[in-house]
Amino acid sequence: MTSVEAGSVSGPAFIAPGLPDDAQLWIVRHGETEWSASGQHTSITDLPLTEAGEKQAAALRSLLADVHPVLVLSSPRKRAVDTARLAGLEVDEVTEDLAEWYYGEYEGRTTAEIRAEVPNWSIWTHGAPDGETAAQIEARADRVLTRAAERLPEGSVVLVGHGHFSRALGARWIELPVSGGAHLLLGTAAPSILGAQYGASVIVRWNLPNPAV
Repeated sequence: MTSVEAGSVSGPAFIAPGLPDDAQLWIVRHGETEWSASGQHTSITDLPLTEAGEKQAAALRSLLADVHPVLVLSSPRKRAVDTARLAGLEVDEVTEDLAEWYYGEYEGRTTAEIRAEVPNWSIWTHGAPDGETAAQIEARADRVLTRAAERLPEGSVVLVGHGHFSRALGARWIELPVSGGAHLLLGTAAPSILGAQYGASVIVRWNLPNPAV
Protein backbone atom coordinates (compact mmCIF):
# COMPACT_ATOMS: atom_id res chain seq x y z
CA MET A 1 0.00 0.00 0.00
CA THR A 2 1.42 3.37 -0.96
CA SER A 3 0.31 6.85 0.02
CA VAL A 4 -0.10 9.70 -2.45
CA GLU A 5 -0.92 13.35 -1.86
CA ALA A 6 -3.59 15.32 -3.68
CA GLY A 7 -2.25 17.39 -6.54
CA SER A 8 -2.42 21.16 -6.30
CA VAL A 9 -3.56 21.70 -9.89
CA SER A 10 -6.90 20.35 -11.06
CA GLY A 11 -7.37 18.88 -14.50
CA PRO A 12 -10.22 19.49 -16.95
CA ALA A 13 -13.81 18.87 -15.89
CA PHE A 14 -14.59 15.17 -15.71
CA ILE A 15 -16.64 13.65 -18.50
CA ALA A 16 -16.89 9.87 -18.48
CA PRO A 17 -15.31 8.35 -21.60
CA GLY A 18 -17.09 5.71 -23.65
CA LEU A 19 -17.09 2.76 -21.28
CA PRO A 20 -18.44 -0.77 -21.69
CA ASP A 21 -21.96 -1.32 -20.36
CA ASP A 22 -20.62 -3.81 -17.81
CA ALA A 23 -18.23 -1.27 -16.23
CA GLN A 24 -18.61 -1.12 -12.45
CA LEU A 25 -17.25 1.67 -10.27
CA TRP A 26 -18.07 0.89 -6.65
CA ILE A 27 -18.35 3.74 -4.13
CA VAL A 28 -18.13 2.54 -0.52
CA ARG A 29 -18.72 4.86 2.42
CA HIS A 30 -17.02 3.94 5.70
CA GLY A 31 -18.94 2.29 8.54
CA GLU A 32 -20.45 4.06 11.51
CA THR A 33 -18.34 6.22 13.83
CA GLU A 34 -19.36 8.02 17.01
CA TRP A 35 -19.73 11.27 15.10
CA SER A 36 -21.57 9.85 12.09
CA ALA A 37 -24.08 8.39 14.55
CA SER A 38 -24.51 11.76 16.28
CA GLY A 39 -24.62 13.77 13.05
CA GLN A 40 -21.38 15.66 13.72
CA HIS A 41 -19.50 16.64 10.56
CA THR A 42 -16.26 14.68 10.43
CA SER A 43 -13.41 15.37 8.07
CA ILE A 44 -9.86 15.41 9.40
CA THR A 45 -10.80 14.10 12.87
CA ASP A 46 -9.53 10.53 12.66
CA LEU A 47 -12.21 8.62 14.55
CA PRO A 48 -12.33 4.82 14.68
CA LEU A 49 -15.33 2.74 13.70
CA THR A 50 -17.82 1.93 16.43
CA GLU A 51 -18.62 -1.71 17.15
CA ALA A 52 -21.69 -1.31 14.93
CA GLY A 53 -19.49 0.25 12.23
CA GLU A 54 -17.13 -2.72 12.32
CA LYS A 55 -20.08 -5.06 11.84
CA GLN A 56 -21.32 -2.96 8.93
CA ALA A 57 -17.89 -3.06 7.29
CA ALA A 58 -17.54 -6.82 7.74
CA ALA A 59 -21.02 -7.31 6.27
CA LEU A 60 -19.78 -5.75 3.02
CA ARG A 61 -17.74 -8.90 2.35
CA SER A 62 -20.79 -10.72 1.03
CA LEU A 63 -21.67 -7.86 -1.33
CA LEU A 64 -18.13 -7.46 -2.66
CA ALA A 65 -17.10 -11.12 -2.77
CA ASP A 66 -17.53 -11.42 -6.54
CA VAL A 67 -16.25 -7.99 -7.52
CA HIS A 68 -12.48 -8.76 -7.91
CA PRO A 69 -11.40 -5.13 -8.48
CA VAL A 70 -8.41 -4.16 -10.57
CA LEU A 71 -7.93 -1.05 -8.42
CA VAL A 72 -8.93 -0.15 -4.85
CA LEU A 73 -8.34 3.40 -3.60
CA SER A 74 -9.06 4.55 -0.05
CA SER A 75 -9.15 7.75 1.95
CA PRO A 76 -6.27 7.80 4.46
CA ARG A 77 -8.63 8.20 7.42
CA LYS A 78 -8.71 5.25 9.80
CA ARG A 79 -12.47 4.78 9.44
CA ALA A 80 -12.09 4.30 5.68
CA VAL A 81 -8.97 2.12 5.74
CA ASP A 82 -10.49 -0.11 8.44
CA THR A 83 -13.74 -0.39 6.50
CA ALA A 84 -11.80 -1.57 3.44
CA ARG A 85 -9.87 -4.12 5.48
CA LEU A 86 -12.94 -5.52 7.23
CA ALA A 87 -14.76 -5.67 3.89
CA GLY A 88 -12.01 -7.93 2.56
CA LEU A 89 -10.56 -5.38 0.15
CA GLU A 90 -6.85 -5.08 -0.57
CA VAL A 91 -6.15 -1.35 -0.85
CA ASP A 92 -3.72 -0.44 -3.62
CA GLU A 93 -3.31 3.20 -2.59
CA VAL A 94 -4.51 5.60 0.06
CA THR A 95 -4.97 9.12 -1.26
CA GLU A 96 -5.97 12.48 0.17
CA ASP A 97 -8.04 12.95 -2.99
CA LEU A 98 -10.62 10.63 -1.37
CA ALA A 99 -10.66 12.41 2.00
CA GLU A 100 -13.90 13.89 3.25
CA TRP A 101 -14.93 17.48 2.44
CA TYR A 102 -12.89 19.64 4.82
CA TYR A 103 -15.41 21.42 7.06
CA GLY A 104 -13.07 24.04 8.51
CA GLU A 105 -14.74 25.77 11.47
CA TYR A 106 -17.71 23.41 11.22
CA GLU A 107 -15.68 20.30 12.03
CA GLY A 108 -17.43 18.36 14.79
CA ARG A 109 -20.64 20.40 14.61
CA THR A 110 -24.09 19.20 13.59
CA THR A 111 -26.29 20.73 10.91
CA ALA A 112 -28.83 21.74 13.57
CA GLU A 113 -26.15 23.62 15.52
CA ILE A 114 -24.92 25.42 12.42
CA ARG A 115 -28.44 26.33 11.31
CA ALA A 116 -29.07 27.99 14.66
CA GLU A 117 -26.53 30.55 13.44
CA VAL A 118 -26.96 30.25 9.65
CA PRO A 119 -30.58 29.46 8.74
CA ASN A 120 -31.02 26.88 5.96
CA TRP A 121 -27.30 26.13 5.96
CA SER A 122 -26.09 23.26 3.78
CA ILE A 123 -22.56 22.25 2.89
CA TRP A 124 -23.76 22.03 -0.73
CA THR A 125 -24.92 25.64 -0.92
CA HIS A 126 -23.00 27.51 1.78
CA GLY A 127 -19.72 25.69 2.25
CA ALA A 128 -17.90 26.21 5.56
CA PRO A 129 -15.68 28.98 6.97
CA ASP A 130 -12.03 28.10 6.35
CA GLY A 131 -13.18 24.84 4.72
CA GLU A 132 -12.97 23.53 1.18
CA THR A 133 -14.99 25.16 -1.57
CA ALA A 134 -17.24 23.33 -3.99
CA ALA A 135 -14.69 24.10 -6.72
CA GLN A 136 -11.95 22.37 -4.72
CA ILE A 137 -14.18 19.37 -4.12
CA GLU A 138 -15.03 19.23 -7.82
CA ALA A 139 -11.35 19.21 -8.74
CA ARG A 140 -10.61 16.36 -6.34
CA ALA A 141 -13.62 14.36 -7.46
CA ASP A 142 -12.71 14.77 -11.11
CA ARG A 143 -9.16 13.55 -10.47
CA VAL A 144 -10.42 10.45 -8.69
CA LEU A 145 -13.00 9.66 -11.36
CA THR A 146 -10.49 10.15 -14.16
CA ARG A 147 -8.15 7.64 -12.51
CA ALA A 148 -11.00 5.19 -12.03
CA ALA A 149 -12.28 5.55 -15.59
CA GLU A 150 -8.83 4.78 -16.98
CA ARG A 151 -8.89 1.37 -15.28
CA LEU A 152 -12.56 0.44 -15.76
CA PRO A 153 -12.05 -1.19 -19.19
CA GLU A 154 -9.87 -3.72 -17.35
CA GLY A 155 -12.36 -4.49 -14.58
CA SER A 156 -14.12 -3.10 -11.53
CA VAL A 157 -12.73 -0.26 -9.42
CA VAL A 158 -13.59 0.38 -5.74
CA LEU A 159 -13.32 3.75 -3.97
CA VAL A 160 -13.57 3.71 -0.16
CA GLY A 161 -14.29 7.04 1.43
CA HIS A 162 -16.82 9.29 3.10
CA GLY A 163 -20.38 10.59 2.93
CA HIS A 164 -20.32 14.05 1.41
CA PHE A 165 -17.36 13.40 -0.85
CA SER A 166 -18.84 10.14 -2.14
CA ARG A 167 -22.05 12.00 -2.94
CA ALA A 168 -19.97 14.55 -4.86
CA LEU A 169 -18.40 11.68 -6.80
CA GLY A 170 -21.85 10.41 -7.75
CA ALA A 171 -22.92 13.84 -8.94
CA ARG A 172 -19.80 14.43 -11.02
CA TRP A 173 -20.04 10.97 -12.60
CA ILE A 174 -23.35 11.90 -14.17
CA GLU A 175 -21.99 15.32 -15.17
CA LEU A 176 -23.78 17.33 -12.49
CA PRO A 177 -22.16 20.07 -10.39
CA VAL A 178 -20.99 19.06 -6.93
CA SER A 179 -24.22 20.52 -5.51
CA GLY A 180 -26.09 17.66 -7.18
CA GLY A 181 -24.76 15.45 -4.41
CA ALA A 182 -27.36 17.02 -2.12
CA HIS A 183 -29.92 14.75 -3.76
CA LEU A 184 -27.92 11.52 -3.27
CA LEU A 185 -28.53 10.25 0.26
CA LEU A 186 -25.85 7.84 1.45
CA GLY A 187 -25.83 5.78 4.65
CA THR A 188 -22.82 4.42 6.50
CA ALA A 189 -21.24 1.38 4.84
CA ALA A 190 -23.85 1.63 2.09
CA PRO A 191 -22.21 0.83 -1.26
CA SER A 192 -23.20 2.28 -4.61
CA ILE A 193 -22.42 1.30 -8.19
CA LEU A 194 -21.68 3.71 -11.02
CA GLY A 195 -21.48 2.53 -14.61
CA ALA A 196 -22.34 3.23 -18.22
CA GLN A 197 -25.08 2.56 -20.73
CA TYR A 198 -24.69 3.17 -24.46
CA GLY A 199 -21.64 5.32 -23.72
CA ALA A 200 -23.34 7.53 -21.15
CA SER A 201 -22.30 7.56 -17.49
CA VAL A 202 -25.10 6.35 -15.21
CA ILE A 203 -25.89 5.50 -11.60
CA VAL A 204 -26.57 1.76 -11.62
CA ARG A 205 -27.37 1.37 -7.91
CA TRP A 206 -27.18 3.94 -5.13
CA ASN A 207 -27.19 3.60 -1.33
CA LEU A 208 -27.58 -0.15 -1.31
CA PRO A 209 -28.71 -1.41 2.10
CA ASN A 210 -25.93 -2.78 4.27
CA PRO A 211 -26.67 -6.38 5.36
CA ALA A 212 -25.82 -5.50 8.99
CA VAL A 213 -28.35 -2.67 9.24
